[in-house]
Amino acid sequence: MFSRAIGFAPNGTYWRLLRRIASSHLFAPKRIAAHETGRQLDCSVMEGFELLGSFNWSDYLPWLRFFYDPSGIVQRCEALVPRVRKLVKAIIDEHRYSTESKIVSDNADFVDVLLSLDGAEKLEENDMVAVLWEMIFRGTDTTALLTEWVMAELILYPKAVVKETLRVHPLGPLLSWARLSTTDVQLSNGMVVPSHTTTMVNMWAITHDPDVWENPLEFKPERFMEVEGGANVDVRGGDLRLAPFGAGRRVCPGKNLGLVTVMLWVAKLVQNFEWVQDKVHPVDLEEVLKLSCEMKNPLVVTAIHRNVPF
Repeated sequence: MFSRAIGFAPNGTYWRLLRRIASSHLFAPKRIAAHETGRQLDCSVMEGFELLGSFNWSDYLPWLRFFYDPSGIVQRCEALVPRVRKLVKAIIDEHRYSTESKIVSDNADFVDVLLSLDGAEKLEENDMVAVLWEMIFRGTDTTALLTEWVMAELILYPKAVVKETLRVHPLGPLLSWARLSTTDVQLSNGMVVPSHTTTMVNMWAITHDPDVWENPLEFKPERFMEVEGGANVDVRGGDLRLAPFGAGRRVCPGKNLGLVTVMLWVAKLVQNFEWVQDKVHPVDLEEVLKLSCEMKNPLVVTAIHRNVPF
């Protein structure tokens, strides 16, 4: 199923079609307003996070799946997929049988757009399920986790900024840069990447490389403040020193929406509340790599409401 989604589909006509649809409709400003009422998501989302972030021997030795699966990952995945299909298909059916969704207007959402496609652009239902599930799945944890990391750093360092948070805690240190080689690739260090090999660029290693960043383990937002001699770094793929969303043709199509959403959330949280560390559960910045780079111990803080007039 996931092989038909934007993040995992191979380069080609189908992938370019999905990319164009997402850029033109899902992340276009006129479509964003249609999502303000929110979506009720099944617990399948959280189970999917857990399964994809779990260590599984059969990912490295595929033949082990037939007789060694101590965590029952294969069985749980096989049980999860039908629930996912049912959940997303219900969303599609709701839009398909709605008379208002027959005409795609500025108030129509992304599902309406997919259903309205005709001719060569028309998607099969299974393809729509894959695309919609990816949007639900990958748009849930990354935005929430980045907000959590920013808030954790804000508690300790009031002048923390989103760029430094992305550098210190890149959310998808491996998945954002997964690429499949189409030919043998000769690297400058003499290594050869064989054709049809999936290669992952370790963005965490780059953002913590002392040859690239001075004192990389220190949280220093001033490194990005030009007025203090900092660097003007484009985190949307224009500067490979810090490219948490990937780069090139397969850069994350939701990068702009994600950054704006996080900055708005953080601004509202800081505007409306005063944040202090919890005495019982102090802020712990230790990381754990699952599907994304998460906080090992979830952030627990005390929020004191401010008297903000508006």
